[in-house]
Amino acid sequence: MGKQPVKMKAVVYALSPFQQKVMTGLWKDLPGKINQKVSENWLNAVLLIGPLVGTYTYVQRYKEKEKLEHRY
Repeated sequence: MGKQPVKMKAVVYALSPFQQKVMTGLWKDLPGKINQKVSENWLNAVLLIGPLVGTYTYVQRYKEKEKLEHRY
């Protein structure tokens, strides 16, 4: 079998300069989407935020303790 040329079409996508609302679907009802994701994955959210808050409070207490010790 010999090689036969294949005709290909090039498809070019471009945005119109007059189109202003490109990403409105992403920002539409953003708080509702975030609320839904957190309510569906509340355990993952707690496991993510819990250690961050715990570490922050530990550091703040440690700084306050150090400040009080160096005062006297």
